[in-house]
Amino acid sequence: MQRGLTGELIKITSNPEEVRAFMPRLLPPQPALNFNPRRQKLLERATLSLGRLDSITLLLPDPDIFLYAYVRREAVLSSQIEGTQSSLSDLFIFELDGKASAPIDDVTEVSNYVSALNYGIEKLANGFPLSNRLLKEMHEILLSHGRGSDKQPGEFRMSQNWIGGTRPGNAHYVPPPPQAVTQAMSDLERFIHDEEQPYSTLIKAALAHVQFETIHPFLDGNGRLGRMLISFILHHDGQLRRPLLYLSLYFKQHRDRYYELLDTVRMEGDWEAWIDFFLEGVEQTANNAVKTARTLVALFRQDEERLQLQGRRAGTVLRVFQAFCQRPVQSVTDAKSFSGLSYPAAANAMETLEKLQIVKEITGRKRNKLYMYTQYVSALNEGAG
Repeated sequence: MQRGLTGELIKITSNPEEVRAFMPRLLPPQPALNFNPRRQKLLERATLSLGRLDSITLLLPDPDIFLYAYVRREAVLSSQIEGTQSSLSDLFIFELDGKASAPIDDVTEVSNYVSALNYGIEKLANGFPLSNRLLKEMHEILLSHGRGSDKQPGEFRMSQNWIGGTRPGNAHYVPPPPQAVTQAMSDLERFIHDEEQPYSTLIKAALAHVQFETIHPFLDGNGRLGRMLISFILHHDGQLRRPLLYLSLYFKQHRDRYYELLDTVRMEGDWEAWIDFFLEGVEQTANNAVKTARTLVALFRQDEERLQLQGRRAGTVLRVFQAFCQRPVQSVTDAKSFSGLSYPAAANAMETLEKLQIVKEITGRKRNKLYMYTQYVSALNEGAG
């Protein structure tokens, strides 16, 4: 359904041009969304897939292992959309010893993302409300170091921003003027918590994401935070026990269509086309996450069975192997700390894992070597290229 403009075009002056900034109307959309039989079926399938993803955490030996891995995968993919070159391997190495083969600003940006995401997850787990205050605190962490650290971390913008072009006058899109941001974000917060709004949590997350991107409340980091918001709404409203649904890969694979649909919502009011795209992404992403979780469980079990054939050494080697199941990149010192073994015992176990080609030395150094559980990282990277 095409409703026409879903906001007002406000005249603003920008050094010294007169341009039009877009001020979105309140959510939910008016008239109400049209749920034809096809769209209703998409919603049912997406909801079912989300339920499977939520259930998989009950089957995992340690759901936090999967959350650890998936948060980092999301951080890499979401940052790649913004132009970083850091890989998952770069991030694991950087977290361990502060070094990486990718540009340090890129890896720092991804590491900041992990920290911001983990901060939000922990705050929600402790009963902190999903709120503008939480988003600001996460934003402050997101831009705490490296690129963007001069872009008002933790604060709604106090100057005009734009998307595309070199200035507001030739921009592809100009968000609301800075004096309107606080009110617009307060309205969005009210919508997120409005128990009278007529839509399911999934649809609410879809609507809120577009509204956040349309307001573009920060000078930098809007895309990354807007993608986090989807998962946080689903988690906060009890749709997911753990925030495990991340759509960055889907948005990255369909980048042109994603941006086109944001424009279509704003200029034509076609929320339904966006909803269809979003629900297809949820179904696909949730199904892939379940597949990855099952792959990891099977991999751990298969390698554990191989190690149990190592005779008297099996117990020692399995303790070091468990360290790699928790964190797929380890040094002998880290494995020693995790397993409680002596350094020589941990080193011997590492040598056994390397001979069995379960782990691989990845630095080429003579000292301070790092080892990677390669099939674990490959499973996380599958389909993310």
